[in-house]
Amino acid sequence: MSNIKIGLFGFGVVGQGVYEVIRKSKNAHAEIAKICVHDLSKPRSVEVDPSLMTDKAEDILNDPEINLIVEVINNADDAFSIVKTALEKGVPVVSGSKAMLANHLPELIELQKKHNVALLYDASSCGSIPVIRNLEEYYDNDLLLEVKGILNGSSNYILSRVFDHKEPYESALRKAQELGFAETDPSFDIEGYDSLFKLVIITMHALGTYVAPEEIFTYGISTIHDSDIQYAREKGVKIKLVAQVVKVNDEHFTMFVMPEFVYPSRYIYSVDDEYNGVVIRGECYDRQFMFGKGAGSLPTASSILSDVMARLHGYRYEYKKQNYLQKPDYTTDITLKIYVRYSETNIQHVLDFESIHEQYISAESNYVIGEIKLSELIAKREKLRAKDLFIANIPIFFLDRDN
Repeated sequence: MSNIKIGLFGFGVVGQGVYEVIRKSKNAHAEIAKICVHDLSKPRSVEVDPSLMTDKAEDILNDPEINLIVEVINNADDAFSIVKTALEKGVPVVSGSKAMLANHLPELIELQKKHNVALLYDASSCGSIPVIRNLEEYYDNDLLLEVKGILNGSSNYILSRVFDHKEPYESALRKAQELGFAETDPSFDIEGYDSLFKLVIITMHALGTYVAPEEIFTYGISTIHDSDIQYAREKGVKIKLVAQVVKVNDEHFTMFVMPEFVYPSRYIYSVDDEYNGVVIRGECYDRQFMFGKGAGSLPTASSILSDVMARLHGYRYEYKKQNYLQKPDYTTDITLKIYVRYSETNIQHVLDFESIHEQYISAESNYVIGEIKLSELIAKREKLRAKDLFIANIPIFFLDRDN
């Protein structure tokens, strides 16, 4: 691909960032040929030649001169329709739509094979951190044991304000919204779904296996209470929203998204504000750490630019690990150690703990620390949405390797 003419879908915060970085890059050999938006009359902070703008997808998808689609829209269904149509036409795509990718990866991989075309999406997983390409190329073997980290900048910013600046949770959430780190409806971030979708994508490239989002236990930070924060401070830990996929043995792996008590000795303890941090662990290289801005216009756009440049050189994902003879299977038949804070809910009537390590009862709130099957958390997850509950993971994997 000697010269790239881009059809850009979406011109919000990220789309405008893509427009800016493409314009500034002297070696990209790329130009924005057309921009498709939902509302042409919407005011935007970046000035663009009106002749580049359209509200009709076919103006891009049917243009024979456009040889790369960049898709950064919010609607997952529309994003899938655009990406699928482009791939069927043999036009390569760069996407940042994590929800769309996480729900349609198997079909998108087959479309790439069938039409001999590339779909790149490093920007979907950790903003400016090149996790996907590293998992594809550097960690292209079966020695990988775990990928774990903070994958959502909005929730991390909120928790950083709470623990580092002693702000109330609601105040920290409002500040995140004022700064544009969290949406007016912040549930996608604080309930853990953003991290979940990123984890699904990462797992495909880490272990070669797809697990549908609805099969994964996901729990966010929306019900965190002052008593949880006080408990964490007394124990000398921070609470972070953590996503992880981990091999529990040669045959099985597990994955989940939960708040976690993070100790100062852990790399992600110092990942604060809107930053992301990812720890990759292997049998022979112990832990390696990647850190960077996980959200925002220009950090995400820089990752999009990297994928555009990769296409300039003909790069595509090979999904090598899908061809392994012995891929591990997903299991929820594992035991976790968790902290559960509650008030009205009779938690021991809701959850079947294997054992109780600690229990505290007071007039204002109660907590229990115990061991429980991940499958039990998944089976009871609807009951765990009660507003008086908060759950946090207490790490048990690889403790013997971290001493």
